[in-house]
Amino acid sequence: MDEMDVIYLTLDDDTELECNVLGIFEVDEDEYIALAPVDDEQVLLYKYKDLGNDEFDLLPIEEEDEFEMVSEAFYSLFLDEDFEDEDDFVEYENYDDLDEEDDEE
Repeated sequence: MDEMDVIYLTLDDDTELECNVLGIFEVDEDEYIALAPVDDEQVLLYKYKDLGNDEFDLLPIEEEDEFEMVSEAFYSLFLDEDFEDEDDFVEYENYDDLDEEDDEE
């Protein structure tokens, strides 16, 4: 089995949140990414922009309708029948709390 990809999100206090990449998926011609913080059952959803050259950007999902559509797509694509509680989805009203750390070298 392949090892899961990991992304580190930098929080406002400069601490890092290690997240496993659950998957990248398309909804209405936009790409989104689902992240699961290590040792946590929550799922974080972001808009995903591939910038090329192994670089990408994570953007907040700001519209409530868009977030609902993306979370429903994630649920149907990635979660099995045993997962019944959609309350584990996290919608941050202040996305400044979580910033994607760029691996710029």
